[in-house]
Amino acid sequence: MYEQAPNHSIICIDMRCFYASCMAMLENLDPMEVPIAVVGNFEQKGSVVLAASPPMKRRFGIKTGSRLYEIPKHPDIRLFEPKMEFFVKISMEITKLINQFVPKEAIHVYSIDESFVDLTGTEKLWGSPEETAKVIQQSIYRQFQIPSAVGMGPNMLMAKLALDLEAKKKNFAKWTYEDVPTKLWSVSPLSEMWGIGRRTERSLNNMGIFSVGDLAQSDLKTLEDRFGIMGNQLYYHAWGIDLSPLGAPLAQGQISFGKGQMLMRDYRNRDEILTVILEMCEDVARRAREAGQVGRTITLGASYSKDAFGGGFNRARTIDEPTNDTMKIFKVCKELLDEYYAERPVRQITLSISKLESERSMQLSLFDHRKWKKRKLGATMDYLRAKHGTTAVLRAVSYTEAGTAVARAQLLGGHKM
Repeated sequence: MYEQAPNHSIICIDMRCFYASCMAMLENLDPMEVPIAVVGNFEQKGSVVLAASPPMKRRFGIKTGSRLYEIPKHPDIRLFEPKMEFFVKISMEITKLINQFVPKEAIHVYSIDESFVDLTGTEKLWGSPEETAKVIQQSIYRQFQIPSAVGMGPNMLMAKLALDLEAKKKNFAKWTYEDVPTKLWSVSPLSEMWGIGRRTERSLNNMGIFSVGDLAQSDLKTLEDRFGIMGNQLYYHAWGIDLSPLGAPLAQGQISFGKGQMLMRDYRNRDEILTVILEMCEDVARRAREAGQVGRTITLGASYSKDAFGGGFNRARTIDEPTNDTMKIFKVCKELLDEYYAERPVRQITLSISKLESERSMQLSLFDHRKWKKRKLGATMDYLRAKHGTTAVLRAVSYTEAGTAVARAQLLGGHKM
């Protein structure tokens, strides 16, 4: 099975407790010794902990995702609000450091604190890939005082799995195809496998598949019949095989344009909720237009407030003609809200379009004059926002009390700059 599989030297490097480590560097603290938490907003008791140093987790049980009100009052604890501009700058500087070892084409920045790096062919310059990976780790710590963990594998998937399932405990781990039966197949529940979410896990469980080993021994045709191209990827990923080139999405069949938003308060009536949904439709449609893509499936999700005992819904609808028109997406979202909203306070909204295809597939229908005018109007609004900022052109609802676009424009990555 592995004769034709990629066999490169890929590392996935993760900056440990990145936000907390950045703040520790700024304040001349040791994140391995001082209990540090970076909290979204001090003014909101329910604000989320974005990062916590190891002593914070070990001594006080506070981790990423905890809430501000859960943090005990203790003289040793240091709390900080995020400085997103600073975090982004440090992330870019770390990428520049890695660029000293490999060309830019060999680096794929996966997130602000995580990157894939192809070390294939660097042996004559720096020694073995394992040695090079450790030198990169040491260089980052020496220059930025930020500890890191590295997973290494023959492809992006294996490098990421080595990182998540082993290296985060040991700082470094290398996985090969020979390790798949002993290290990967025992993984259970399935949601611990990178790329498998809770809903996919439930679907697989209903088929009698509970571990990655079960998935690897499943019938490929059955998986493809049930999940389409994603079933093919699930099967081969269970064997550690990933054909994606560096920087490509690891599960291309799952590509979509989406947005999720945690609301700053409970939204209690339909009109307020629709205001936020319209703003989100605008953002998702803009990104689809910029990529020259249209989608057939529109998914809307809402999570109810914990004060209303939680719960929510996540429903999708596939339309006949693919679109990237804001108002068409919004129309479907309104229908989904009307059908599934339980008249309870909403605290989080998610929205996406999927089943994507090239915008060229719309060309024939663009002879409809109104449709063409709408497309040109959308492109003009996109241009103005790209040139003059996201608030250059807004819908009137964004200036109402329920609107969030104006306030979020002042944030970077959803947090204060």
